[in-house]
Amino acid sequence: MSWDNEYPRPMMRRESFLPLAEGWTLNGKPIRVPFPPEAELSGFSGSLTGGLDYRVSFTLPEGFLPDGHRLVLHFGAVDQVADVLVNGTQVARHEGGYLPFFADITKVVRDGANELRVLARDSLSPAYPYGKQSKKPHGMWYTPVSGIWQTVWMEAVPETGAIRAVSSVPDLGGVTIAVDTDVPVTVTVLAANIRVEGVEKSVRIDIPAPRLWTTDDPYLYDFTVESATDRVESRFALRTVSLREVTGHTRLCLNGEPVFLHAVLDQGYFQDGLFLPSGPEGYERDILRMKELGFNCLRKHVKLEPEAFYAACDRLGMLVLQDMVNAGEYHYFRDTVLPNMGFTHRSDRRAVVTKKQTEQFEANVRGTIRRLYSHPCVIGYTIFNEGWGQYDSDRLYRACKKADPTRFFISASGWFAQKESDARSCHVYLKTKVLKPAKPGQFLMLSECGGFPRRVRGHVMKGRRSYGYGRRQESEEELTGKIADMYDRMVLPSMDNGLCGCVYTQLSDVEGETNGLYTYDREVCKVTRSSMLEIAKQLKIRFDDLVGRKMY
Repeated sequence: MSWDNEYPRPMMRRESFLPLAEGWTLNGKPIRVPFPPEAELSGFSGSLTGGLDYRVSFTLPEGFLPDGHRLVLHFGAVDQVADVLVNGTQVARHEGGYLPFFADITKVVRDGANELRVLARDSLSPAYPYGKQSKKPHGMWYTPVSGIWQTVWMEAVPETGAIRAVSSVPDLGGVTIAVDTDVPVTVTVLAANIRVEGVEKSVRIDIPAPRLWTTDDPYLYDFTVESATDRVESRFALRTVSLREVTGHTRLCLNGEPVFLHAVLDQGYFQDGLFLPSGPEGYERDILRMKELGFNCLRKHVKLEPEAFYAACDRLGMLVLQDMVNAGEYHYFRDTVLPNMGFTHRSDRRAVVTKKQTEQFEANVRGTIRRLYSHPCVIGYTIFNEGWGQYDSDRLYRACKKADPTRFFISASGWFAQKESDARSCHVYLKTKVLKPAKPGQFLMLSECGGFPRRVRGHVMKGRRSYGYGRRQESEEELTGKIADMYDRMVLPSMDNGLCGCVYTQLSDVEGETNGLYTYDREVCKVTRSSMLEIAKQLKIRFDDLVGRKMY
């Protein structure tokens, strides 16, 4: 499957869908959208100096825009600032490179050929969220991504009775479905054969014989929302995320039962597409690769993905700890060297930040929560990672909890924790140590560790110095043994102190980083699968014993 055929908004699907994938040019040269111009798969051979001028011509298929309907143009993401023109008229301006936006173009579209033009500017300004993009890629900083990097598409939406948004809040017995529209609608839960008419704003639906969503049985309930003029399809899952005290420690619970997050860091970079795999099935392959190694959770690291990623995690039963995308300046000595020397406490109340940075970062936080609200795979968020752009994290924690009280929030991952957070988060590289218990009301999380490098000849990025944590491992057996030793000496003993999760760095190599479980091209698994499954088994046995869960 290609990106051309992937419906970009799976949690609110309409039949009306027209992707704009063919015939694009960038600065006068052909480009394959939605791949960013820096990616091999874009096929772009021109220059990016002086801004990005995208153009494409489109003609609406006959009957695509019926009478009484509006034409809405959607962008999945454009990095960093975009001005959108249709037939010479500006229809939208958007700032920020990770969130979707749209424009009503009904009044400017015409019969026959139309010209869509996108003027994008990407200075990699730290005033905007930027993740791990760098003007000088090296080590843990990667090739920057510019301009359009997600699907551009159109849909016809009724002028009256349109369904603007749908969201769901589940529990273990049913779901509350909220609908943003001006007219009463009918909600139908297909598998449960439940139909509720005359819904205004929201409705609570109890599900008979509820089937809960778990990583082993990721059951999804499809439902529809219909007005007299509009119809959308969506889905929900019955699952809850909570914290409660179990055997003397605060535990993270899924569906009321303690769960251990056996997780891996997922940067979301691909050798040929950079910010995108060649098609949405690339996400599915990565998820299944990690499940085959025994992992049940991905920490999506300072990057927001197309919804295809989260939909695949929903469907395949992979938990997601989502990072907010960082803005602000990174300082190597302050943010990396000093914390690794033990200086992990610093107030963020007087952090130097600009008004633009706070506006853009907080808008991205709000937009991320709204966008992922109904995906059952997403169980929690990291607000700041290792001090990158960190400021006023206690206030932001409270704002995030108000926006989404159904998930947990880690205010500061790694170090520089302030007072308020749902977890005590630790990063440990280049050593092993037994972690101390978290304070009452917080669960304990080892949010990054490992990162042991192994180069596989023929599967490394040329011209880039190898980067990882510690001495290079020379074989599959040596790397697997090193990982197993870390879990034996640090992770398993820390579980006695309430450890609820561990994030191994990382899913795959990324550019010069050679510390992945897979090579950057995903062609070689660098560890022994059976041994990794044994690690997962031992974690489960120890955790079940500690929380008093009987083994059958």
